[in-house]
Amino acid sequence: MKLTDLYRTCVETGMRNDRRGSEELQRVLDAAKDEYEKLEDDDKRFFDTDRLWNPYADTRICVGDPDAEVTGLVVGIDMEVGEVLLADRLRDKGARIDLIFAHHPEGPGYANLHQVMYMQADLWAAEGVSIAAADALIAPRAEEIRRRIMPVNHYRAIDAARLLGFASMSCHTPADNSVNRFVQEHIDAASPRTLDDLVRTVRAIPEYEDAAKKGYGPAIVQGSGSQRCGRIVVDMTGGTEGPAEALDRLSAAGVGTLVGMHYTEEHRKRAEELKLNLVVAGHISSDTLGMNLILDQIEPAGVEVHCVSGMVRVRRA
Repeated sequence: MKLTDLYRTCVETGMRNDRRGSEELQRVLDAAKDEYEKLEDDDKRFFDTDRLWNPYADTRICVGDPDAEVTGLVVGIDMEVGEVLLADRLRDKGARIDLIFAHHPEGPGYANLHQVMYMQADLWAAEGVSIAAADALIAPRAEEIRRRIMPVNHYRAIDAARLLGFASMSCHTPADNSVNRFVQEHIDAASPRTLDDLVRTVRAIPEYEDAAKKGYGPAIVQGSGSQRCGRIVVDMTGGTEGPAEALDRLSAAGVGTLVGMHYTEEHRKRAEELKLNLVVAGHISSDTLGMNLILDQIEPAGVEVHCVSGMVRVRRA
């Protein structure tokens, strides 16, 4: 499978599972095109032209020839320098590895992570929050994340991959979109009544079952097990956590329980005040599920998959 085809498969899978729908995604791409066409020629060389067809700024080929064949890859949640060195050692021992395939973004995907956060406004609006309020809430939070990421050494692991002869890419929001849809549909089909029922429902998914056996499975962090769930919303995509203030709007819109990868203590305290239930499904286990759904689209092409850094391969039809 060519690297460029693998990359496009990730993006296309993310778009199919994006709750915003095709019309809104096309508006995002059209806005990028308009922005590009208005630039002066000298400024166009700084524009990321992948934005013209890929709405996910945190999913990019970081290094490597797009036309190169990928016969094998090593995949993990966090692919830092240590994992790159591990890949080199595995290759020395005979593993077919052409690509370092990361979930959490590196390089350009990490530098521009904040750009995908604006999709959260549309996700909240779908739950009954006014889009005006949603836009006003997410903008300052996205800017906060942009400033926080600015001083990071974005290309450290990418440089290691380049020097050792690996291609490297990250697949973040497409995997998060996939897990978000999968878990929401799973919960909707089961219709759990109480929070204890909800935890058992999520734990029935193999990735979460594996995490529970390892000691970090799904857990209630706000609310009690016998409480009824009310309307359950899965909250697992959009770059990183939104502002705690968004919980007020979601609660007012009638959401009773949020299921997320993780929540800060600030979020938990705000939810406690609002009597909004929070269930943490698990961070690494949720990321693993999302990447497994992506790999199900890639592995059948004959690509050999090696799992490290939290990944546990579960294959689905």
